[in-house]
Amino acid sequence: QVQLVESGGGLVQPGGSLRLSCAVSGSSFSTYIMSWYRQAPGKQRELVARITSGGNADVWGSVKGRFTISRDNAKNTVYLQMNSLKPEDTAVYYCVAQDDATYWGQGTQVTVSA
Repeated sequence: QVQLVESGGGLVQPGGSLRLSCAVSGSSFSTYIMSWYRQAPGKQRELVARITSGGNADVWGSVKGRFTISRDNAKNTVYLQMNSLKPEDTAVYYCVAQDDATYWGQGTQVTVSA
């Protein structure tokens, strides 16, 4: 069973930065499409960023220009660098791995507040 463990969440002031990490178990990490989703209170879960096995990366919506996704296949880890954080970025952030199946992490809380 593939396990995903997110870390790096926490409380940060508006304008600050955080880097989320997601460590993935097993030997197939380099083949996975890796994504970050988030879910804010009372809202639907939304796709934030995705990176393919070949390293093609994209971000969506209001985080464009502020968030960057990257991966380190040697460490079985995907990252989400979040800069210029805003209160509306407050959410639980989930890491997702996809091949023929989809695997989710347990989520990490990010709170942006003064």
